[in-house]
Amino acid sequence: MIRFYALPVLALALLAATPARADIVSRESDITNLRPGQRIYVDDGSCPTGQIKEIFGLRLTPAGLERTRKCVERRGKR
Repeated sequence: MIRFYALPVLALALLAATPARADIVSRESDITNLRPGQRIYVDDGSCPTGQIKEIFGLRLTPAGLERTRKCVERRGKR
């Protein structure tokens, strides 16, 4: 009976341990559907070495979604 419950518990533990995947694109024009609160990283070479451009969906305005752009420290593998 204990073995029956061990597999689903193990599967949930592995699923919870996987890191969240960040979206990385090569051009800012490749961003088609940014949502408020979403972050997308653009690897276009416009930031200094060791950094990557972060695009953040700030808030909805009558003209559309307001975005912020800034260079942040690159994390993980390139």
